[in-house]
Amino acid sequence: MILHLTPVEHYNSFAPDAPYLPSDFEKDGFIHCTTGSELLLTVANTYYRASPGEFQVLIIDEDIIASPVKWELSGSILFPHIYGPLNRDAIIAVVAIQRTPDGEFTGYERPLDEL
Repeated sequence: MILHLTPVEHYNSFAPDAPYLPSDFEKDGFIHCTTGSELLLTVANTYYRASPGEFQVLIIDEDIIASPVKWELSGSILFPHIYGPLNRDAIIAVVAIQRTPDGEFTGYERPLDEL
């Protein structure tokens, strides 16, 4: 299971059967993902705390992803990067992420480890 954080509005702008791409895909060339709910919160608070709006987490089955997945180091942590569009059948769940009024990401609508 790998995780991807996305703004709700952006994710919902795609047709339900269309492959997903984040807004920064053309700039980065891949879809940023991570593993583990605590690491996702750290990444969210580091890079997206000042970003307004609602966010959600895509829970992805790595074995079903049609595009290449490469595990690459950033600092001392290996992160999974998807080098192409994300096929919707690889998304096994979409979970809301909770935030405080000042933008801090604090938890999830339901435990990610139970999915």
